[in-house]
Amino acid sequence: MGEELIEELVAMGIWDREVLEVMSEVPREEFVPEEQKSWAYENRPLPIGFGATISQPYIVAFMTQALRLKPNHRVLEIGTGSGYQAAILSQLVSKVYSIENEPHLAVEATKRLRRLGYSNVRVKAGDGYEGWAEHSPYDGIIVTAAAPQIPHPLIIQLKKGGRLVIPVGRDEQRLQILQKTSNGLQLEGTLSVSFVPMRSDYL
Repeated sequence: MGEELIEELVAMGIWDREVLEVMSEVPREEFVPEEQKSWAYENRPLPIGFGATISQPYIVAFMTQALRLKPNHRVLEIGTGSGYQAAILSQLVSKVYSIENEPHLAVEATKRLRRLGYSNVRVKAGDGYEGWAEHSPYDGIIVTAAAPQIPHPLIIQLKKGGRLVIPVGRDEQRLQILQKTSNGLQLEGTLSVSFVPMRSDYL
């Protein structure tokens, strides 16, 4: 990633050096359509087809930083898209499980991640609201589509002490940063955002 964009991320409050290093190494141009490549290193979301987008680099960095990841962590991502966020996560944790609602995007993301060597990411097509119970509990869960409320299955699949980052709301969305405690989810912070809505049979 371009040095100017990394400097912009730092100026916007991204402080985690490991996150910044990975953001500088993962080639964002590989995760956008051919006609969007000239804008790959601008700090804005880009359309990737099927009503989906690749998130703004700042949002990717902010959400990743908010998870407070460690090398031995296992992370669940809801909303694979092009696979960019999963690629970022894969360089910071031991295993990434990612669910994509649109089957075509899931297939293409799988091919792309394999081609680029991100071997610790597993992608499947499915309803993200349900999570992926088979591989739970997770140290972190990141959701890249806005839900009207936090899906209960994700709360169950989050490890105690684990962190959840999810945009919540319809017309007005807030990115919620939460940690699971013995008393439930503890809200640690919010940010005003705009994500595509989560598509689910449960909503």
